[in-house]
Amino acid sequence: MRMTLGRAALALVLATGSAPAFAQSGEITVWSWNVAASSLESTIEGFNAQYPDVTVTVQDLGNQQVFDRTLAGCAAGGAGLPDVLSIENHEAEIFWAQFPDCFTDLKELGYTEEIASGFPDFKRVELEPGDAAYAMPWDSGPVAMFYRRDYYEKAGVNPEDIKTWDDFIEAGKKIMEANPGVVMSQADLNGDTEWFRMIANEQGCGYFSRDGNAITVNQPACVAALEKVKEMVDAGLITAADWNEKIQANTAGTVATQMYGGWYEGTIRSASPDLAGKWGVYRMPSVTADGPRAANLGGSSLAIPSVSENKEAAWAYVNYTLGTNEGQVTMLREFGLVPSLLSALDDPYMQEPQPYWDGQKVWIDILGTLEQVVPSRGTPFFGDADGIMNAVQTQYINGGFDSAQAAADNAADQIAVVTGLPIAE
Repeated sequence: MRMTLGRAALALVLATGSAPAFAQSGEITVWSWNVAASSLESTIEGFNAQYPDVTVTVQDLGNQQVFDRTLAGCAAGGAGLPDVLSIENHEAEIFWAQFPDCFTDLKELGYTEEIASGFPDFKRVELEPGDAAYAMPWDSGPVAMFYRRDYYEKAGVNPEDIKTWDDFIEAGKKIMEANPGVVMSQADLNGDTEWFRMIANEQGCGYFSRDGNAITVNQPACVAALEKVKEMVDAGLITAADWNEKIQANTAGTVATQMYGGWYEGTIRSASPDLAGKWGVYRMPSVTADGPRAANLGGSSLAIPSVSENKEAAWAYVNYTLGTNEGQVTMLREFGLVPSLLSALDDPYMQEPQPYWDGQKVWIDILGTLEQVVPSRGTPFFGDADGIMNAVQTQYINGGFDSAQAAADNAADQIAVVTGLPIAE
């Protein structure tokens, strides 16, 4: 694997003015959750090969606990916070807006534009307010269609022919007819807006404008996304299922396709090991035949609280783990955490046929869309907007609105009341 110690060392020399990277020592604590925490632990061995005098302890607190304790810690002036913590991208601006002094500007530690430019714009837009950079991009969620090869083949459907959502609908009808008891796909229609957000992002639309100053959920591209979701539900191709129910359906063989961020590769592979060779990956369809076919769902970053007493060691760990191919590919190989670092595509591992996926080079297919993803702002109001849209989506799917436009307009009006932001013309 490519070694990037020179870049990390140079960054620290620039930050400290004299001390080389090898001078870092002491202990740092990292907060994260679930498989993300395990991924961070997997990089410690490689990190310690370069920084043997730094002891890294990763604490798996769970997603909600990390969010809640970070908010509480920032509200208390940083009390109890670790040296490094995980922050989901779409929630990041909540922290910057309320507690900008709670986090270290990574530019002060050596996060240069050269390093930052190694990540796609959509991963940076929420992490770099103004002239600061409060977190470094970690994993991403380039959207992919994970599908059962045998079910598609039995129906005579070639996934390469599915270029539009209309194609997907027609293919779904054939697949369900050829495979009784199998549904084309699933979505958490009762508790999440995942499908709407993925298709909307593909079409260049989101809850808010690129600058975060206006509401755009009722713009034509978002309306088209909402229409497609209902069309697929009405056709019986998508049934409601939460996270655990989807995993159960994967293992039981009762679903033909799951659309998710690329990190779902690790979920399928680890939760359904007996189905090796039966799953494959293809690009998400678009609204039109020549339309965009790239979106992002999920992804996190690493930040260093201002109260950390060992910022230099914390930065060395963050930069090794996220800023080197070695760190990023280790997490991908071991736990399926999808890199945001563009140079990771050049790593030999990406070119390897993956046995579970019937020899498909899935990482080339998944990560190949990274630079095509349109940035989407979460803003400090993401949670409010998403909660409103979730309720409106449910109402619309159940016939509560005459049109997708009426539903989106209603969502925009509610979001405007909660946020005080104007609705874009």
